[in-house]
Amino acid sequence: MRCRSLFISALAAVVALAPMLRVSAQQPSLTAEQVRQSITQGVDYLLNEQSGQGTWDDMTEYPGGVTALCTLALLTAGVEPSHPKIQKSLAYLRTLQPEKTYTVALQTMALCEGEPTKDLALIQKNALWLSRVQITQGPRTGSWSYPLGPGVGGDNSNSQFAVLALHEAERVGAKVDPVVWKLAATYWKECQNPDGSWGYQPENMPGSGSMTCAGVGAWIICSGKVAAAAAEADANGIQCCLPPDQNDVLERALVWLGRNFSVRRNPGQPGAASQWQFYYLYGLERVGRLSARRFIGDHDWYRAGAEYLISRQDQFNHQWLGEGHSEDNPHVATSLALLFLSKGRRPVLMAKVKHGPGEDWNRHPSDVANLTAYVEREWDLNLTWQILDPQAATVEDLLQAPVLFVSGSQPPELGGLETKFRDYIDRGGFIFAEACCIDGSGFKDGMKKFLDKIFPEGEYKLRQAGPEHPIWRIDRLVRPDSPYIGRIWTIEYGCRTCVVFSEVDLSCYWEVFGRGRLDNIPQQTMLRIEDANTIGLNVMAYATNREPKGKEESFLASDLADLDANADRGVIRIAKLMHGGGCNDAPGALANLLRSASQGELKLQISQQPFEISASDPALPRFHMAFMHGRHDFRFTPEERKSLRTYLENGGLLFADSICASKEFTAAFHREIEIVLEGAKLTRIPVDNPLFTDAAGGFNIQQVSRREPAAAQAGQPIRSRVQKVQPELEGIELDGRLAVIFSPYDISCALEQHEALQCRGYTREDAAKIALNVLLYSLSPEAGMKVP
Repeated sequence: MRCRSLFISALAAVVALAPMLRVSAQQPSLTAEQVRQSITQGVDYLLNEQSGQGTWDDMTEYPGGVTALCTLALLTAGVEPSHPKIQKSLAYLRTLQPEKTYTVALQTMALCEGEPTKDLALIQKNALWLSRVQITQGPRTGSWSYPLGPGVGGDNSNSQFAVLALHEAERVGAKVDPVVWKLAATYWKECQNPDGSWGYQPENMPGSGSMTCAGVGAWIICSGKVAAAAAEADANGIQCCLPPDQNDVLERALVWLGRNFSVRRNPGQPGAASQWQFYYLYGLERVGRLSARRFIGDHDWYRAGAEYLISRQDQFNHQWLGEGHSEDNPHVATSLALLFLSKGRRPVLMAKVKHGPGEDWNRHPSDVANLTAYVEREWDLNLTWQILDPQAATVEDLLQAPVLFVSGSQPPELGGLETKFRDYIDRGGFIFAEACCIDGSGFKDGMKKFLDKIFPEGEYKLRQAGPEHPIWRIDRLVRPDSPYIGRIWTIEYGCRTCVVFSEVDLSCYWEVFGRGRLDNIPQQTMLRIEDANTIGLNVMAYATNREPKGKEESFLASDLADLDANADRGVIRIAKLMHGGGCNDAPGALANLLRSASQGELKLQISQQPFEISASDPALPRFHMAFMHGRHDFRFTPEERKSLRTYLENGGLLFADSICASKEFTAAFHREIEIVLEGAKLTRIPVDNPLFTDAAGGFNIQQVSRREPAAAQAGQPIRSRVQKVQPELEGIELDGRLAVIFSPYDISCALEQHEALQCRGYTREDAAKIALNVLLYSLSPEAGMKVP
């Protein structure tokens, strides 16, 4: 049932719990499932089209080129290198001799994506060939040609593919002469048009979308190899916050692309807009990913491109077909479409927050990119990151990144954003901040003041991260004598840490590590670099549970009704019972449940507003269901017990869970409910009860996944295991219906999108199913509420 998958997605990822306000008013519906299905169908099409020799219909002038492109697309889309058809293709590609730049570049990228350790010698051979055929004299020095022979100038298409291949070769361990990168960087800078665009050739050729995307991607890669670093390490130690190279190459290009943005044509080609359209989209994905921009101009490039490509996919054989040279070959067009959809959806690990009019937010421009690359290698997972302007962003924009990274040396200019950041945190977001440079005291003091405004409540304040905190050991162990010990602070909010703040520099060491220039530096500096990487890795593991979501998870249908605009008639309202046992320790759980229940395809008329009341409030009988959770001991007053008993006896339903399986709260809840209902005891609900089936339109949850922390081992990282079990819900029946449903295992933290590794409870997906089933059970006729 399609509505079920939508509910799972909405409840499992808080980033998808609210409509994308920035785009929803104009854009048609697009769901995560549509994106995934489109990729799967395109993959199946290409696999079925492969010949028995492991090839696709290669062009005569580029033998092996189309096969390399198809292989690269399939690997990027998630087909394992061990797949028999991929093995055939890789075996064929290994037989190719270097002749044409396009083919050698695509062959190299496919080998890097496939089995790079096995093929490193061949990858290195290709890298040497590409370096050797680079043009090193004349007006097009630094570029590449087909090659066609002596005296034939280079072009920006061949040059782009050569740069991409050499970059991937370096990533897997091949060596590239720095002179190659220097010549290429100079070439791309000098052949940019005055308006910020690039053309196919560097002289007197107007810019196009495809070639401007080629220029942006190549420039980011090449300049990153040769530009002066913002941090350097040598035998004397480390220097941080050095002034970076100043140029406007990237910004001018992004302005041109934003002004000419389209996904339905290749911009800048009057009369031939459909030429090279899929090639352009392949480059557009690279621009967004490498520049760390979610928006190009005002356009959400991935969503726009995904909607267009899915609308263009053949409904019967699931191929894509373009126009003009090469793209009228469905194998080429389908491969380029898959590369856009697959690479563009890579999960966002974190977003770097811009603050203030200057560049203090970006004192180490490559820090987050380098940390992301480090996490990619450690988790064996393709990831990306973003740059984000919180002034222009909505909360929904913020939520596409599970972590916001805020850095600087001066007080951050974030005034007026306190509510936006609090809404982001309430929906599962996480803030990672650091004071960088030699004296970051201005940032340290300013950030503390900003956090105090986000959390005016007295109980949510910065405190030193003690030795028991997971950030010291969740993925890798931080050495006991690290200088970061005692210098990192956290804010504990409900069932989780939501802020990690380092009062000393981390980004400087990420910057240095990513440059790869680590020869002949002191051991203490190397240890500090390892500390910074480990802390960054651990914070990411804690904040994301090592499961960052793909970009498509943020896509929701755009025609959601504002149900709260309706009058009281027909609108279901849920009460949240207040008590002294940590009733707000998972503050976003109920709000997220209500929001998702009202926004799915069922469009249940449920108010998205959690109404916080005491059990003795005279308004309690007006609510369809009451919800509560906690993690500490509590007691109802006599008035609350009497009011709650009347509510339950007249058809009300109380749904509760124990945050992180707190034994203290579980014992208190058992005691209080027994008093409320005069001796009635909670007992385990049999697994054949309709609550656990799809009888009320929900899910069959007779088997669920539950996370159990593994026994802590001294000096070892924190681990947990997920087991398939029967759900353990307890209940009390009144008049043949469940009046009380209680989970002694955590549901709320999972609904809040933070199923902490040390927290005993159901996984996000199954916690969502349980909560939704309880809600649907409460709407069933046998659970109908009596009128008092």
